[in-house]
Amino acid sequence: MKIDEALIERIVRQVVTEIMAQETAGQPDAGLSEGAGGNAVGGGGYVRGESAHDVDITEDITSPEVKSRPLLDHPQDPQALERMMRLTTARIGVGCAGPRLKTQTLLTLRADHARARDAVMLDVQEEVIDALKLFTVQTRCRDKNEFLTRPDLGRRLNDEGVKRVQSECVMNPDVQICVADGLSSTAVNANILNIMPVLMDGLQAAGVKVGTPFFIKYGRVAVEDQIAELLGAKVICIFVGERPGLGTAESMSAYLAYNARMGMPEARRTVVSNIHKDGISAVEAGAYMTDLIGKILDRKASGVELQN
Repeated sequence: MKIDEALIERIVRQVVTEIMAQETAGQPDAGLSEGAGGNAVGGGGYVRGESAHDVDITEDITSPEVKSRPLLDHPQDPQALERMMRLTTARIGVGCAGPRLKTQTLLTLRADHARARDAVMLDVQEEVIDALKLFTVQTRCRDKNEFLTRPDLGRRLNDEGVKRVQSECVMNPDVQICVADGLSSTAVNANILNIMPVLMDGLQAAGVKVGTPFFIKYGRVAVEDQIAELLGAKVICIFVGERPGLGTAESMSAYLAYNARMGMPEARRTVVSNIHKDGISAVEAGAYMTDLIGKILDRKASGVELQN
């Protein structure tokens, strides 16, 4: 399913314009009461202390540039506030209008929530999979709804997937790399094209035998255990889109395990998390993982055992 971004933008502009028209005309939403000065002081929508000019409908309110602007009317130390906002994606310095959130803050929250839902419900782009020359297999989940409600089915490949992995992949590799959509296709779309070449080139330069990478639709982390058993891989690595939040929908993680087996404890996994533009960049993560995999192979251990 593809998003018509132009249509969404037109709808957002229309909604914001209607809100602004109500505020300018002094016609608050139903259920609001009038306070001193004729501004609404209850309910939702326009509230005391906020003008129709606080939201510029020509801008993308979800963009980093707009989010980085403090909305506090009179900060005691503007420079300190700006420095703090540059160091975090948390919603600070948003201010309020009376007892309510400002219109821009409310609309941004709703937009970020919609983006998080899209990250879960949409599929990884075929162009991304094709660019990496990955073939696709599927877990036992038949559709997105079953994937979300039956995590156990996402931990095993279906029969067709098992046969294809066994027939198309190199057997007994030092490292087998897989990519799964997980709970954020947006994260995979945003990062995998940058991290895969760095990791593959680094491992090959180190003389590590790398298996045939492929993509898993409706995949959970533990599906890597089954794949490791099928292929006899020493180290298995799966990239998964992590559950999105209102801060970002682009966070991807890599889960690695040595001599993985179905039913093994989660403590045997080593995780590289927060792979996204505001966390660990994909290129940096790829270089780090090359060294990490070398350490796992040398120590013949992963997870908590690697720390001992």
